[in-house]
Amino acid sequence: MDIQKKFALLKTTALCFPLCALLLSACGGPVVSSLKEEEMFSLEYGSFEDELNVFDYNRIGSIRNSLAMRDGFFYIANRESQKIMELNSYGDLLTLFYNEDSNPRPSFAMEEGQNSTRKAVSYPFNEISSVTVDSRKFVYAVDKLPVERQEVDEERNETLSQIVLRFDGSGNFVDYLGQEGPGGTPFPFVKQIYVTEANELVVVCTTTKGPIIYWFSQNGHTLFTVPIETKNVPVPYAQNQDCYVEIENVVPDYSQRKLYMKADYYLPHVDEASRMMSGIDYDRTMLYTLNVEDGSYEAPLSILPYTEQEQGTFSNEQIEIPYDFLGVSDTGWFFFVISTESGFQIQMVQENGQRILNRTLRLDHHNTLYYTFSLSNAGIISILSMTQDKATVNWWRTDSLIQTVIKG
Repeated sequence: MDIQKKFALLKTTALCFPLCALLLSACGGPVVSSLKEEEMFSLEYGSFEDELNVFDYNRIGSIRNSLAMRDGFFYIANRESQKIMELNSYGDLLTLFYNEDSNPRPSFAMEEGQNSTRKAVSYPFNEISSVTVDSRKFVYAVDKLPVERQEVDEERNETLSQIVLRFDGSGNFVDYLGQEGPGGTPFPFVKQIYVTEANELVVVCTTTKGPIIYWFSQNGHTLFTVPIETKNVPVPYAQNQDCYVEIENVVPDYSQRKLYMKADYYLPHVDEASRMMSGIDYDRTMLYTLNVEDGSYEAPLSILPYTEQEQGTFSNEQIEIPYDFLGVSDTGWFFFVISTESGFQIQMVQENGQRILNRTLRLDHHNTLYYTFSLSNAGIISILSMTQDKATVNWWRTDSLIQTVIKG
């Protein structure tokens, strides 16, 4: 059976599973303390090769930069200057992929040779966003096509405008990937891209009907196309119960051909006085595992929400808020994050639901103009944060914390 037809049957298949999810209970209560932050390096603002440009008067919209970290090397896609920087953990620039029309020629471009430690790669980027890198040091970057090369999906009423560029480990441009593989049809809006242990690329797209995931071999050939329509998401209620579902994020497993889908459920709120529906209330979060090879769901996991104390005039009320799904490590720990007054709360959940770790990451929101996270396959959380004066790259060694807990 075709894989897309299999996923059209997921609703029926999933509802056959017992929805007695593995309810996560933090034995003895969650321990909430701060993770030690390590500042790796900082970058100045400007147009030189080792600086970030955050101002582009020709474009409208917020700052959009992407960060990826692998094996201690950092990759920053800077949309405003149309360049990608590869830096070591000290902030030294190793490779620069740049658009000549929006960047000056790098000072080290003429130094390239057998003994050169830095590379400059010219490519006519249009509007880059997400970036990632595999174990071969192949760099993947999402770019937007010019208007005249964009297409329209009439069935979904979607603009198809993005592609994924591929550069090999030496910095040479390989090709671009579309829906069918090299040179294929552009993607709808790309939310994020990932690479697996087998160097397979996973492209997660957002559409009006729900996410579509494209899974490619390391050679760029399309292996699976997985459309997930919101209306077909399993519902953990009685059939006559009205509810609202939001697919917050979909993330691939690092070592298996599986997808993890986080769904938040909301129930109608009925005003007691008028007995009329006056809104919706958050109810629960479920994490589903989808096997992309046979189109089946595994038993879901119930994810605890973040509880916030809201102080009123006469009483204190607890409000439950769902976390955002950050990703999964190669050891099978799920990472969730939510913004708080002091920074961020991180919830790390073991794959079988037996352990939960809660930690705080400190960040001064008041003085931070922009930030973006990256979760490495080893479970290290990195962040690129921007203030008025400079941009800083920090990380938190959650991998060490998890190992300590497991050994303990």
